[in-house]
Amino acid sequence: MVQYNPKDWITFIFRFHKSDTFRQLIPLMLLIGAYSGLICYLEMDYFRLSENSHVKNISIMHTTVGFVLSLLLAYRTNTAYDRWWEGRKLWGSLVNNSRNFALKLSVILNDEKDKLYFRRLIPGYASILEKHLSNEESAKVLFEDLNLEIDHQKHRPNQIAKMLFQKTNDLYKSGKITGDQLIILNAELQSFTDVCGACERIKNTPIPYSYSAFIKKFIFFYIITLPYAFVFSLGYYVIPVVVFILYVLASLELIAEEIEDPFGGDANDLPTKKITTNIKKHVEELL
Repeated sequence: MVQYNPKDWITFIFRFHKSDTFRQLIPLMLLIGAYSGLICYLEMDYFRLSENSHVKNISIMHTTVGFVLSLLLAYRTNTAYDRWWEGRKLWGSLVNNSRNFALKLSVILNDEKDKLYFRRLIPGYASILEKHLSNEESAKVLFEDLNLEIDHQKHRPNQIAKMLFQKTNDLYKSGKITGDQLIILNAELQSFTDVCGACERIKNTPIPYSYSAFIKKFIFFYIITLPYAFVFSLGYYVIPVVVFILYVLASLELIAEEIEDPFGGDANDLPTKKITTNIKKHVEELL
């Protein structure tokens, strides 16, 4: 995730970060610019259309559908941001639940071996979940000291959650924790799987294809019809104007595409690796 100073206007305006939509849209902007220049040449120099041409009235269509397009893009962006923010809240709850679980265990447990087990495994769940959501392979380094094997062909977070519950249940059977304490710890144990399921729902349920495809087509046809009417009032200045309008509209769609899946390595995705590191640090401090 990009770290920045929101008050630094100069940096925002004149710096083009690798995640900036301007870089991604350069080929399309050049193509639309050439297309606009061609339309301008045909209307003004080749066909020599007059001011009374009905082609000039195409702008009526842009006025009518422009409002609808703005509503669609606003809804698209807000929906994508809601998914991003929900993902951040879920990882925030994972941090709190990991701390609470470690805090309770630090008071309840007396055996250092048991504390070491949970000291390794609680951060291990966050690490495995982060790699699971970003489709990365998870190394076994975290589990070497405990001789734990992770089957990469099966649901990895579930395996860690099962180990946590199995260890907690063994502590109850051996009399190291009471039944009341087991009930107290169960809430945090269950919360791990709840967070995982909610994150998977965000990741595996994208915006419906028809809706996303319609917006792209809408933007495309809106842009390619702009030069026909704008030529009469702007002349060859229609080229930068249409290119700028394309940049604005297409950028909103690109931003929505990137943030609707917040679990990955893109510049605007959630800092899950940093959150995982913080969970490890805090759990080790408590246990």
